Amino acid sequence: MEWLASLAVALEASGFGQWAGRSAWAYPVANVVHVFGLILLIGGIGLVDLRILGVFPRLPLQPLSQALTPLAIAGLMLIAASGLVMFAADARAMAASDMFQRKLVLILIALANAAVFRFLHRGAGWADRPPASARIMALASLLLWLLVAVAGRMVAYS
Repeated sequence: MEWLASLAVALEASGFGQWAGRSAWAYPVANVVHVFGLILLIGGIGLVDLRILGVFPRLPLQPLSQALTPLAIAGLMLIAASGLVMFAADARAMAASDMFQRKLVLILIALANAAVFRFLHRGAGWADRPPASARIMALASLLLWLLVAVAGRMVAYS
């Protein structure tokens, strides 16, 4: 990913990259915020995905989704902001990491899955059991976000 290497060089040279790389607090705080965002994302959308898959059938899907999806989106925003700080702190090494690149691809696939789900099923008022396409996409969402989390942890060991 040549574009990622170019971005890394520019980011490390920027004032933001210099701050992220030199601050004693930037990376640790960003890491904690990243974990908190991940909890909100997977906790929120993961429960909605599980409900679509048939878990917790007594919970009405629409109110559950309306309550938890904004939390998942807030988590995603925290992850993006804190991830940028962590990337900037060591951008060239991260950009060269195969595991980090895999994580980015998984994030793009997970986001595409979410966008297609919203496009196909927006406003669907499933009274009981969501259609197979929704269940397949919910399972994909759950697995993809969990794989993103695992890939993120594996970056530290690659």
